[in-house]
Amino acid sequence: MMDTHGCAALKLFVVGILVNVWMMKGLSATDSFSTEPTPPRPSNACNESRLQLEVEVCGEDFKRDMAHIDPQNWCNLTHFISTSAKDFENSGDSLTSEPNLCVLYRGEYHVFTLCTETKSQIVHCYWPNPLVESYIIRIHKHFFSNCTMEQVVWVDPPDDTLTILILIPVFLTMAMIALVVWCSKRSDILA
Repeated sequence: MMDTHGCAALKLFVVGILVNVWMMKGLSATDSFSTEPTPPRPSNACNESRLQLEVEVCGEDFKRDMAHIDPQNWCNLTHFISTSAKDFENSGDSLTSEPNLCVLYRGEYHVFTLCTETKSQIVHCYWPNPLVESYIIRIHKHFFSNCTMEQVVWVDPPDDTLTILILIPVFLTMAMIALVVWCSKRSDILA
């Protein structure tokens, strides 16, 4: 038979697992932290061949829109993500009476992303999915492959930050061990 200390430790272990499962179920990132409503799951099968055609239409529209932007500005996000029609007027270019041109300069990349998402839903596919992601990567390689001017240099965090990041888990581990030992010594109250 197990002694009372072993039995108390087993009870504490089981309670810990149950509390952990309960907390993880309630704190699931997909359930609690979603900022946008989840679209309903498509009931029909994904039509990947049609999706490929639809996404290419989005890509052609994006390419046409990006043709209005000087290639030297392709790496400047403000020129194709948040440039407004007012900025376009101030750039010296002329706005025609075409309504599409005003929309063009309100965020070509956002329109492209929204187009791929909408087309995916129309053909009953999830977004993002591997087909759309591979097309978006091709678009990125075409327009933004030369945007990384310099290599990213990884540096260690400052010593104070590193010390804190190391010591917090160490102290938490020691506190949990002390709590288990303390609870096991007080088995007469917990039993």
